Amino acid sequence: MRIELATEPGDPNRPNEDYASVALPASGQGGSLVLLDGVTPPAEDVGCLHSVPWFTARLGGALSELSVSLRDMTLTEILAAAISRTADTHRDTCDLSHPRTPQATVVLARWDEERFEHLVLSDSALLLAGPDGTVEAVLDQRLAQLPPSIGALRDEVRALPRGSAERQAAGGRYAAAVEALRNAEGGFFTAAADPATAALAVTGERPRSAVTSFAALTDGAGRWVETFREGDWAECLALLRKSGPQALVDRVREAERADPDGTLFPRGKRHDDAAVVYGEL
Repeated sequence: MRIELATEPGDPNRPNEDYASVALPASGQGGSLVLLDGVTPPAEDVGCLHSVPWFTARLGGALSELSVSLRDMTLTEILAAAISRTADTHRDTCDLSHPRTPQATVVLARWDEERFEHLVLSDSALLLAGPDGTVEAVLDQRLAQLPPSIGALRDEVRALPRGSAERQAAGGRYAAAVEALRNAEGGFFTAAADPATAALAVTGERPRSAVTSFAALTDGAGRWVETFREGDWAECLALLRKSGPQALVDRVREAERADPDGTLFPRGKRHDDAAVVYGEL
């Protein structure tokens, strides 16, 4: 078995809000993968005393423990239990009903000698390669499929001069429209404080023999495919197989530096936290 991991903050002066871990039980019969991308909060008060890294560390730790120790639970049940456990640690001090209470995207995978299970919530990606070399990207597309009116507001922002008051105002309207669809019917979902969200994740299972390698990427690393169009998901997995996760993160950083203002490749942040886990079974 080969397992490699790389993660890097988008800004060295800010904490990395991504979380990644792999657990290999002592039995040697399987393992589990957890990848979280913490959602950066707005500058105003969000009703919580704790940081996003605090949240991702606790949610990620709970997911790692439960996915290994309670193999009779489904991944959906594990995510729901981990969300509840994390919420309980700060329910008495924080307003967990606030729409921007700490939250994260989730990739969760688990395998043993017989099967490979997976769960994806929000815009991180899981890549699975089969014995014939076919690569499947397991994606939760809801954030990319918001109503056309959201795309129109985004395009309005991008068409205005950077630094202008007009762009700032348009950006506020766009952000408010997206926020209204966060963890809401017809919108998109992240792991926050409501365990019921776990039932909305994209899940699947296949024979263990049908998966020869896998990769999990937060969207900061997935920019290589989705923003900069350097290759497709199969080519991304081939790069990881040949050169490893750090090479992918380095390629993303090179592309970001070549277009610092997002003129050619529009994006919300110049640099984003990036995390990648690659494995061969």
